[in-house]
Amino acid sequence: MTETIVPDRELDCVGLFCPMPISLTKTEIEKIEIGQVLRVEADDPAAEEDILRWAKRTGQEILKFEHEGGILTFYIKRRT
Repeated sequence: MTETIVPDRELDCVGLFCPMPISLTKTEIEKIEIGQVLRVEADDPAAEEDILRWAKRTGQEILKFEHEGGILTFYIKRRT
């Protein structure tokens, strides 16, 4: 059984390239409360490594990551 994650906020970075997806993700995560979830969509291949590395470095939790049809989708739980 797969649990559906309902994000508290969504960020569309499709069509944007480095460094915009990670820069906007950093800004948006600060707009939600600790424990809430940000959903980020991007199509820049560099966003996968950038966002995963940033989350680990800053203590955010990646609840789910999907890569389908060229779209990267991250569900990030704010921890700090």
